[in-house]
Amino acid sequence: MATEYIAGSRAGEKTIMKGLSLAKAQSSQRNQRIPPYQFRLCCDRLALAMPVTKCAFGRRDFFGAMAALGAGAIAKAQKSAAKPYRIDIHHHLFPLSYSSAIVAQGQAPSPAWTPARSIEEMDKSGIALSLVSLSAPNVIFPDSQLNRRLAREVNEYGAKMVRDYPGRFGLFAVLPLADVDASLSELEYALDTLKAEGFGLMTSYGNKWLGDASFAPVWAELNRRKALVYTHPHSPDCCVNLNVGIPATDIEWATDTTRTIASVLFSGTAARYPDIRWIFSHGGGTTPFLLSRFLYEEKTMKQARERMPNGLLYELKKFYYDTAQANHPGALDALMRLVPASQVVFGTDFPFRTGAEVVEGLAAHKIPAKDLRAIERDNALRLMPGLKV
Repeated sequence: MATEYIAGSRAGEKTIMKGLSLAKAQSSQRNQRIPPYQFRLCCDRLALAMPVTKCAFGRRDFFGAMAALGAGAIAKAQKSAAKPYRIDIHHHLFPLSYSSAIVAQGQAPSPAWTPARSIEEMDKSGIALSLVSLSAPNVIFPDSQLNRRLAREVNEYGAKMVRDYPGRFGLFAVLPLADVDASLSELEYALDTLKAEGFGLMTSYGNKWLGDASFAPVWAELNRRKALVYTHPHSPDCCVNLNVGIPATDIEWATDTTRTIASVLFSGTAARYPDIRWIFSHGGGTTPFLLSRFLYEEKTMKQARERMPNGLLYELKKFYYDTAQANHPGALDALMRLVPASQVVFGTDFPFRTGAEVVEGLAAHKIPAKDLRAIERDNALRLMPGLKV
């Protein structure tokens, strides 16, 4: 059976096709077999050189092509897979069906991405496994049926990645959170059938942040299941078209992370659902820099004791924070004065940023070796002991 791959230069296509032609002359190779995982990985890596079209060819032809070309991709894949140890909890996926759907809704096209691109990047940066999740615009469209369909398609695609590339990916499933009934249904399917490691949610949905009372049924179920909730920023309705000369992502997203942290804290959501384990992107946004303002609100707000009976700092120190775009001295220093290394997890924001940026930033901060190992790997394993890595 032929296998389909999405690809990226004409030179790459000619090289592969030349290899396939040579393979046909090597009949002794055509009966050989390689494991499905290695076949998919090497095929995807070759496909990165091809134009963005579909290329279909069989496993036997592929093996012959590899032999004829003298490529060492299989050995390279085996060798590199043995070395990585880091776990990336902030790594995005963009299935084609999702990418096509968001363009049809007037959104900008997704970045060029395939699982192979992810694995190439992971191998360069010593990343053993990445937890894949959806970035903005996510599934926040006026059409609730579209949101439900895309959530299911993305989740099933992510689960298939986990199966197809053992030990390289885990899944943070998406929920159409604005639709509570659909979210409860998808939550059950994602955990019980797809075996997701947790959920990847946005910081805001329209004009609602995660502490909004309308989401309470979802939090109650996530709390009952002691679920892991990773959050990614988004531009809320209030602040999509602010004209400050740079994209909203540069300022607004870090700010929206802070808004949702404040919402979860001051609404009492964090204390009311203590078994939800929260991960906030980008070092918690601007939260470490605004800590004194939050502490002032805690002192002056009449309902603060009721909503945060253990105190604001207790809740903040329970949260986890990733290093994506928060690996420079100012952000790291502020974050690690707020929480210990046990609450920091390694995140890259691929394909928008690279793992090298994070690795170099952490190294420059001169974090003690034990703490660095915890950030890069051990904290994630403590959160997700079932990861097969």
